[in-house]
Amino acid sequence: MQEAFFQQCSDFFQSAWITNNGDCVQKLEKSLTKYLDISNIISCNSGTTALMLAVQSAGLAGKKIAVTPYTYVATLSALLWLGCTPVFVDVEPDTLCLSPDLLRRRLVKESDIAGVLPVHIYGLACDVESLDTICREQGTTLIYDGAQAFGSRYKGKSLLAYGDYSICSFHATKIFHTAEGGCVVSHTDEAHKALSLARAFGHIDDTHYCLGINGKMSELHAAMGLALLPGTDAEIEKRRKLHAAYEAALGSAKLIRPAIREGMEWNYAYYPILLSDEDLLLKVQRTLTAQGIYPRRYFYPALNMLSYLRPECKASCPVAEKAANHALCLPMHGDIDQEHVKIITNILLESL
Repeated sequence: MQEAFFQQCSDFFQSAWITNNGDCVQKLEKSLTKYLDISNIISCNSGTTALMLAVQSAGLAGKKIAVTPYTYVATLSALLWLGCTPVFVDVEPDTLCLSPDLLRRRLVKESDIAGVLPVHIYGLACDVESLDTICREQGTTLIYDGAQAFGSRYKGKSLLAYGDYSICSFHATKIFHTAEGGCVVSHTDEAHKALSLARAFGHIDDTHYCLGINGKMSELHAAMGLALLPGTDAEIEKRRKLHAAYEAALGSAKLIRPAIREGMEWNYAYYPILLSDEDLLLKVQRTLTAQGIYPRRYFYPALNMLSYLRPECKASCPVAEKAANHALCLPMHGDIDQEHVKIITNILLESL
């Protein structure tokens, strides 16, 4: 991987073209469309910028957006930066993805909700069929936050292929990454052109066409992606084996895990468990941390509980709030092995 990365860097340093849709960025976008089997993708400098571009290009800036409270804060941050009003809709207790039933009721009740932003949490699929039907019936734009979903497939298609738009994060913690980066997937040439224009300040040469932002990916980051993309399937396979090892070791503990929908080919991005209460979670976290093992509270707190939200945005979402207090993700990446899993699970079982 290092050799491939340095070769890409050597090429663009020789050309002296290090940003502004250079050769590496164009190569990466073509490679991603092939890997994901999708037609329109633009790379960005972060997943947050990607989401902002999708919301802006869909005409949703400043409008009410129904969103899950159980996700990383960047999902909400993108909406707030664009002046949107978040309308929190609780999640399903088994999958921890946005509840279609609750969404339908909310859209019927509040006809001014213009968009819906579910998250494929942990890289696991939302109920895409129900969400698509509801949004088409109600005339709302459907944007998926697939920040964690690269490499996940549902019913033979990349999870990023669903919705009117879909975004992904290429942050260094992800299955596939560019150190920092992200992308937007769209499904029409018109949407693709609008996104590409907005990503580059909204102008071509000296003519300004629309409001834009500097959302471009640099050649350096694209070079990282080109070096890593060929190893993505092998990384997913490593994680699949680690997941199986965790399952075998923790089977007797009867821990709750998010449900996986039939037809799902998971990327095994995370290994989340739900403990019986927050006190036990904190005990387990402290015990593991004392041994140099760092589990993460993905995702805490539930976003509807954030202190800086306007009071009218703080709707009760009991399922998400409970999950945020009970969920802990154990270490899951290609650099740990079966022996590490044994150590981690032994400490966890002792704590329990």
